[in-house]
Amino acid sequence: MSEVSTDQLRRAVESQHGGTATLVQSVPVHEEFEGKTVWDGTVHVFDLAGHPKAKRAYAWSYERDDGKRRFFAVLGIPPINSPKDAVRAAIVAEAKSGR
Repeated sequence: MSEVSTDQLRRAVESQHGGTATLVQSVPVHEEFEGKTVWDGTVHVFDLAGHPKAKRAYAWSYERDDGKRRFFAVLGIPPINSPKDAVRAAIVAEAKSGR
């Protein structure tokens, strides 16, 4: 799996949510559901300036089976308070949308 640059993730945050994103840290996240790994990767944490509601955003991506890349940019608005919360919210949202 090829990795993307933090600059690409920063641009994803800014294009999806507005504001100016600044990388704070990168955090490894491992999430399981019913004993199976559903996500194992790195979530990049950004401070977000100029957004009306959020001061933080979490971003990551993965390569889909068709070779295209899927980007995630989740705002740090309660109940999303950590990289793990952001991953869980994205998994739930994708499950609901049928992706």
